[in-house]
Amino acid sequence: MQQHTSEKPYTCEVCGSAFLYSYDLKVHTRIHTGEKPYVCELCKSAFSRKYLLTVHMQNHTGERPHVCKVCGSAFSYKSTLKAHLRSHTGEKPYACEVCGSTFSQKPQLKVHIQKHTGEKPYVCKVCGSAFWYNADLKIHIRKHTGEKPYACKLCESTFPRQSQLRIHMEKHTGKRPHACTMCSSAFSNSYDLKIHVRIHTGEKPFSCEMCGLAFLRKYQLKLHNQKHHDVKAVADKMCSSSVLDDSDSKINLDTKTGEKPYACEFCESTFFQRTQLKVHMRKHTGEKPHVCEVCGAAFFQKTQLKVHIQKHTGEKPYVCKVCGSAFWYNADLKIHIRKHTGEKPYACKLCESKFPRQSQLRIHMEKHTGKRPHACTMCSSAFSNSYDLKIHVRIHTGEKPFSCEMCGLAFLRKYQFKLHNQKHHAGKPVADKMCSSSVLDDSDSKINLNAKIDEKPYACEFCESTFSQRAQLKVHMQKHTGEKPYVCEVCGSAFWYNADLKIHIRKHTGEKPYACRLCELAFPRSSQLKLHMEKHTGERPYACEVCSSAFSNSYDLKIHVRIHTGERPFVCELCGSAFTRKYQLKIHMQKETGEKINTCEVCGTVCPKSYCLKRHMQRHTVA
Repeated sequence: MQQHTSEKPYTCEVCGSAFLYSYDLKVHTRIHTGEKPYVCELCKSAFSRKYLLTVHMQNHTGERPHVCKVCGSAFSYKSTLKAHLRSHTGEKPYACEVCGSTFSQKPQLKVHIQKHTGEKPYVCKVCGSAFWYNADLKIHIRKHTGEKPYACKLCESTFPRQSQLRIHMEKHTGKRPHACTMCSSAFSNSYDLKIHVRIHTGEKPFSCEMCGLAFLRKYQLKLHNQKHHDVKAVADKMCSSSVLDDSDSKINLDTKTGEKPYACEFCESTFFQRTQLKVHMRKHTGEKPHVCEVCGAAFFQKTQLKVHIQKHTGEKPYVCKVCGSAFWYNADLKIHIRKHTGEKPYACKLCESKFPRQSQLRIHMEKHTGKRPHACTMCSSAFSNSYDLKIHVRIHTGEKPFSCEMCGLAFLRKYQFKLHNQKHHAGKPVADKMCSSSVLDDSDSKINLNAKIDEKPYACEFCESTFSQRAQLKVHMQKHTGEKPYVCEVCGSAFWYNADLKIHIRKHTGEKPYACRLCELAFPRSSQLKLHMEKHTGERPYACEVCSSAFSNSYDLKIHVRIHTGERPFVCELCGSAFTRKYQLKIHMQKETGEKINTCEVCGTVCPKSYCLKRHMQRHTVA
């Protein structure tokens, strides 16, 4: 009769809940007392109801008795199956009274309502961060405990989230299934693609409420907020944004007051956050925990590794809209744009000089102070910056890293090498007492004097580059205009430098002035002869860091590494096929267009050019 009268005579003394049966009250009371009398014998998990234990045992046995008739999915709980069926029917019986949103499950509605009320019931006891879901709290706690339960079976990497492990596994397979529709970039997961697309669309969804600056990623906004304007008080009129959660309050307070409570034990550096100090300490300890899986290079910070990986993939996401130059860092792009705009934001307070880079201003200021902190350990010379010292040391060591491919002469500085290439063998030399190198004619003597006194009177109108010779400026300007004055009369190829044209012409004439002394082979470039000589010595100084392969030159190693990275930079415009080497694409294009293919009649080897086939045939005749 109580069921008909709706009478519930059994009332909980703790919370006032009423029940129809005494048994229901007994079970309910266990919520307050924490009593869980039903214990699993296999894992010791405890439950307040017997049926919960029965369902739990199905996890051990693997039994899932409730099967969906539509798709075949199986479930341990009948209620879970019931909720699953709504995904097929589209039924969403639970509606939000505030905004009208509907949900297929009651817990979903419950969590949704918390977003209206702002309630986050799952709170971290360590830092006070709050969450809507208990699962999110469990994952968050792993940051404090350091627990990483998801381990990679192929390497030693471990992760706090299963999704992170899944993304990591795609790096081992080399698959990049998520391709950008606006460029050739591809990614191993959809999130990285989503972030990348924002570069093309210009979308910056994370905006600062203080100054209006917008960012691609959430962590960029968070970093910006922590450092924003270095305001002295927490209640900042410049910033109406509130601290995101209680866990951030101390960090935010430190940032606003300017206090940096985390000090380095080895130097005087201080930081707002413990994590910043942790990264800084690696500079003293030498620890580099972020390792490249392709080449083994190690880095202090994860962001450094990410940029490094782009060097393997060739991706440069920051592109100049004026000239198309691409960069790995957004900061480099910003500095580059100043060449087009002429902006020089760093001004010297002692003179009228201005600079596009802060580092240039810093070096300039040392000229005013007269300080020369960078001293040579081999002589008494000292310099205002480390770069000048680096160049000077080469005088003692004899190092000349810039070599001419035409005559083998080597130079200390890159600009010396460029000057040499511009003049190389162009006329009769005139002896210059100031310079051991000879000047080509008397008209160059003034130019050579300019080079010696470091005067660079010829300035570019488009950027800040200056030159000691008018001829240098002329060549430089061609890069802005796109002009290539040295044109091949045979095939029409154009070049900036006459030296490059001379080397190119050898392809048509067959001239190979650099001959090997140990065999009969000859080469059009001295660099090719140099690589060839290493084959005679048997030296293989370029070793792959991924496997045990070694090569006689860096180019072969570069090609080999593509096997590990999966990079195929040479793409067919007709069918989209991609190749690791340029000659492979050329052979492919010959097949696509019906062009004559150079095939060996003896063994069937395909060669990209007729002279390659001719050389290949010599192997059969020698044999």
